[in-house]
Amino acid sequence: MGRPRIALLSNPKSTGNIAQLSRIRALCDQHPDIFHYEVERAEQIGDALKTIARVRPKMLVINGGDGTVQAALTEIHNGGHFGDEPPPVAVLPNGKTNLIAMDLGAQGDPIVALERLLGLAQADLAPHIVARELIALRCDPHGHPVIGMFLGGAGLADTMLYCRHKIYPLGLPNGLSHALTAVALLFRMLFRLKADFLPPNPSHLQVSVARGGRLSGRFSLLAVTTLERMLLSSELGGVGHGRMKLVAIEERPGSLLKALFAGLLGKLGKDKVTGVHFEEADEISIEGDRSNLILDGEMFQATLGQPVVLRRARPLSFVRLAAV
Repeated sequence: MGRPRIALLSNPKSTGNIAQLSRIRALCDQHPDIFHYEVERAEQIGDALKTIARVRPKMLVINGGDGTVQAALTEIHNGGHFGDEPPPVAVLPNGKTNLIAMDLGAQGDPIVALERLLGLAQADLAPHIVARELIALRCDPHGHPVIGMFLGGAGLADTMLYCRHKIYPLGLPNGLSHALTAVALLFRMLFRLKADFLPPNPSHLQVSVARGGRLSGRFSLLAVTTLERMLLSSELGGVGHGRMKLVAIEERPGSLLKALFAGLLGKLGKDKVTGVHFEEADEISIEGDRSNLILDGEMFQATLGQPVVLRRARPLSFVRLAAV
């Protein structure tokens, strides 16, 4: 038998895998073309990829939430296990938010997605390969970067943490959890209330964009991404190929609603909207008073005098299930 066409890296503790992993394992048992490696902690991903590199798969499929994907991308970037030619990466729909999987057209049942990927691996993958730029985040200028594709900050990060710690434990479906979080956010902004059962007010931030000036203030949403799709928009605008896209929405209900409508109409980043800032850059630094930032599920803090710096990382090939 030749080398496996697919290497599947699974995180059994990912939220979606609690219910799906037995089905995933059963499918892998039926298909010797799949080399399945399971990890339970992020620290094990390096050893996993070192082993996977030895079997030289045609495709690397990640079965976990955005945090698992982020940890794997970081190890691919920093570990050098695959040399200069890592296999194209596919992501199964899993976890709570699945922004990366959604961007690659993977939605619905992860078993169905894996079966489709198995079919694609039987033939030429080229028509399904897309390049994606990555974000390299550094808190320490001398340390290894953390690699991801979507960073949320300011009120967005605080609201994501609020949803994670206050809403998800209620055991509600994801869609309802996210809707309740949005209602709580709008309620807090409209009535200017402070309460434990509502998301906190965002702290002051300073954002510097290379060759693009500086933003300063309180923002209900701050997002930096290389994804084509975002929370508020089916597709982001902009003209710079591969550059990081920054969206910052001022802490006012009117600005958030205008951004929401612009996103629904597909105009976010294309038309100028009052209170909404859109920039494209190769380098962005964020500084604040212990302000939370979340890169694909992992939390960081921007502090005064020690900014978090984002730069473009070298692109990586991904397998897109939707039509290219």
